[in-house]
Amino acid sequence: MNLKALHQISYGLYVVAGHKGDRVNAQIANTVFQITSQPPTLAVSINRENYTHEFITAGGSLTVNVLRQDTGMKFIGRFGFKCGRDMDKFEGIRYRLSGLGNPILEENTTAFLEVRVDRTVDVGTHTLFIGEVVDAEIFNDAEVLTYAHYQLVKKGKAPKTAPTYIEE
Repeated sequence: MNLKALHQISYGLYVVAGHKGDRVNAQIANTVFQITSQPPTLAVSINRENYTHEFITAGGSLTVNVLRQDTGMKFIGRFGFKCGRDMDKFEGIRYRLSGLGNPILEENTTAFLEVRVDRTVDVGTHTLFIGEVVDAEIFNDAEVLTYAHYQLVKKGKAPKTAPTYIEE
């Protein structure tokens, strides 16, 4: 069986963020999808071992920051290959807090959506956070970063905690 066929499924690349008290954290995620239009509902898959999982669980909400195609690998690496337990991922990054207290990136993004989590589904290594979109904004009409572009053009890799990781 060739599991690389899973890479043929289209994904975007996002910075998913949450808050825990007055602290914030975020990570790169590619598994974000719309479930319904009325009410507008999203599902986001986050590895249970990731620090951001703890923040989303504690805060009961999250933001999905849609990355621009021209986002640099250094920025992606900051949120995708570093841990918020070891560093403040937002140091030196322009952002503001949403109405529910989650980070909204003000650089390298085309839009954001804020989700109030109303249920979770345990899917083994990951949790599906499901909830209604309570706020959203489009910042510009820049091309969005797809996972295919990240892999094929930027030559990006998936960390072991990503749902799309395939051991070579």
